[in-house]
Amino acid sequence: MHGSWWRGLGGWNFYFLIKFGLLWYGYLNFHALSNLVFLAWLLFPLPSRRLHRIRHWVSVPIGFALFWHDTWLPGMDSIMSQGSQLAGFSAAYLLDLLERFINWEMIGAGFVLLVLYMFIAQWIRVTVLVSLMLIWLNVLTIAGPEMNLLPSKTATPEVALNDKASTAKAPDGLDQSAPPTSANLTSWLNRFYDSERQRVTHFPDALPADSQPFDILVINICSLSWSDMDVAQLRDHPLWKHFDIVLNNYNSATGYSGPAGIRLLRASCGQTSHTNLYKPTDQRCYLFDNLAKLGFKQELMMDHTGVFGNYLKELREEGNLQAPLMSQAGIAPELTSFDGSTVFNDGQLMQRWLDDRTKSSDARSATFYNLIPLHDGTRELGSTRTAEWQPRAKVLFDQLDTFLTNLEKSGRRVMVVVVPEHGAALQGDKMQMSGLRDIPSPSITHVPVGIKFVGMKAPHQGQPLTIDTPTSLLAISEIVSRVVDGQVFNAPNVNMSVLADNLPQSPVVSENDNAVVMMYQGKPWIRLNGGDWVAYPQ
Repeated sequence: MHGSWWRGLGGWNFYFLIKFGLLWYGYLNFHALSNLVFLAWLLFPLPSRRLHRIRHWVSVPIGFALFWHDTWLPGMDSIMSQGSQLAGFSAAYLLDLLERFINWEMIGAGFVLLVLYMFIAQWIRVTVLVSLMLIWLNVLTIAGPEMNLLPSKTATPEVALNDKASTAKAPDGLDQSAPPTSANLTSWLNRFYDSERQRVTHFPDALPADSQPFDILVINICSLSWSDMDVAQLRDHPLWKHFDIVLNNYNSATGYSGPAGIRLLRASCGQTSHTNLYKPTDQRCYLFDNLAKLGFKQELMMDHTGVFGNYLKELREEGNLQAPLMSQAGIAPELTSFDGSTVFNDGQLMQRWLDDRTKSSDARSATFYNLIPLHDGTRELGSTRTAEWQPRAKVLFDQLDTFLTNLEKSGRRVMVVVVPEHGAALQGDKMQMSGLRDIPSPSITHVPVGIKFVGMKAPHQGQPLTIDTPTSLLAISEIVSRVVDGQVFNAPNVNMSVLADNLPQSPVVSENDNAVVMMYQGKPWIRLNGGDWVAYPQ
């Protein structure tokens, strides 16, 4: 073959070497065959210098797209679906995200690799080495979809679910003994959703004559996980000593606020896929509807406007929560949200709720309360920089602690359920930088859930009862259904272990619109954009 036809990879060698380096450390979801095809396209002999030049410029966007495809970054479908929300971010928050996105250590390492490549390329035909490496990687992938150059170390991420979660009995038909091939994982996920469609919480048709009136307050906190509390060293805050029951291994099942709100409002049925959240569902699924039928007046409270991401609209349309939003008039602004809107003082809002309930003639109420002061990008009033998460969390925990103390002094009978939407992702990993939740990793969806019965005749003493089995939304609905008659408040003695016995267990499956993460054989696995399953990189 004429020498001018064959020019090697040239600068594209560095492109592949960068990928090999990232793959070595687990930062890529590498698609070996796609890269081999791209290599063949770059090496295909062409008869003229002009055709070589045209191929080079055509390859630049192809190479960029392939590089993006090989990363864990959100796909175009996800970016387009979130486009309107990105447009709502303030300029200061977008700049903050950009600064976090730039990893100067990686840029420095890339520069060192470039110098080494330019030095070694003078004596070694790097194109041959790159080609052999890609062929070898394709041979490795014949055994399955996983791709990791290093010895296998895909254990559960550092902040993982309690070990008991992986050994607890799964619902019937959800055995995980089959090897974790992509086909087996998909089959297991389909069986999981089939099984969940059969699950429903049974509420009584009517309350008995001796039922005791009380209120239910569901406090739905945005951006709070066990991982976040560990990073901020807030596990020992006095707030968590108030609770009677703590669900240690609760999975919120999503990484975004809208879907989290819908899932919680539909908690009386088994877990559904992300897509089905936006489709009609059985009326029995709506937790607050079930309570309304038993005489609980629906109420809605938020410390924000609910405009961003059509959050309030989704609660009404998909969660069927039609209660008017409790007035925020006269409540002091406390923070500025990432979109520039006001976040109101939660301490004042909770006191207003208590004052309103004290004056109300309604015997029973069920309130959905959503809070966002911990959301990424929230800043102090008048500032353009994101406020530190730990001080914001401490203020909120102090407010909740004070509210629960005041509630106990008030003499009212209230079931308080603190259940976060998802975590804040304070600590990023190899798939996502801190603050991003496009992929609902275990450290994001493993959230603390606390339940407190205020005003019991015989209050629970001592440490909270901790439930270590894997639970999710259905467990909350089940606990609520067990106490709707209010007898828990009037009983001379309440055994919390009996009250929380045999709660519905839920295997860990979490889903956003283009990503599914689930625990299988004690390890997390991920599927992006409907592709193959791969082990979640540690």
